[in-house]
Amino acid sequence: MLDVENVSLRFGGVKALTDISFHVNENEIFSLIGPNGAGKTSMLNCISGRYRPQEGRITYDGQDLLKRSINDRAAIGIGRTFQNLALFSHMSVIDNILVGRHHLLKNNFVTGMFYWVGGAQKEEARARAEIEDIIDFLEIQHVRNESAGSLSYGLRKRVELARAIAIKPKMILLDEPMAGMNLEEKEDMARYIIELNEQYGITVVMIEHDMGVVVDISHRVAVLDFGQKIAEGLPDDVIEDEQVKVAYLGVDDFNLDEEEAV
Repeated sequence: MLDVENVSLRFGGVKALTDISFHVNENEIFSLIGPNGAGKTSMLNCISGRYRPQEGRITYDGQDLLKRSINDRAAIGIGRTFQNLALFSHMSVIDNILVGRHHLLKNNFVTGMFYWVGGAQKEEARARAEIEDIIDFLEIQHVRNESAGSLSYGLRKRVELARAIAIKPKMILLDEPMAGMNLEEKEDMARYIIELNEQYGITVVMIEHDMGVVVDISHRVAVLDFGQKIAEGLPDDVIEDEQVKVAYLGVDDFNLDEEEAV
């Protein structure tokens, strides 16, 4: 579904990504991991169109993403959540999720003025019915009419995921969906991600620092460090890779005996 080929991204003299290549299969949960500053979010930003790499190619579902505008991503089936929550805090939960349906609404400003006879009413009713299904799925029925800014952090994360699902994506990009959550909230979010993948057939590309979650739910993993890919493969194989251990633990020798380790 997604092919990233030799992608390099620079900001002036700073190399954020260097010759990155990986692929994501359809109906797969694929995780990008690595230390802070490794280039993970920069990679998602290249896929979602926020950044344009200087070199390389990104192909999604047979289409060259670098030839499409950033506004096309939702229309071709790419959803996105952000590391820092990007909700409209003054708007209700329902209205925040409705924003994700904007590209699917066919009525325009003129036909919308004739709300009752131009089809806009029926279109909005259909959109709200589908949103209620998403609300039920993510178990946020009790806050549907609350303002997003009044919710706890974990619930706001669910609302942002709901808005991304409302796009009707074939692939969803999740940037640290469990950051800042307690254990119970992480377990719930992991369950939602698995169900999105298995029941709804949505391909997931996820950045996550919780290695337990990554190993438990990912089909494959790629590891970035200082803007370069250092490993890719099955989760259990990747976490045993010596380069990955060095990147995460910052040590060069894993053969220290107990006395030396102390």
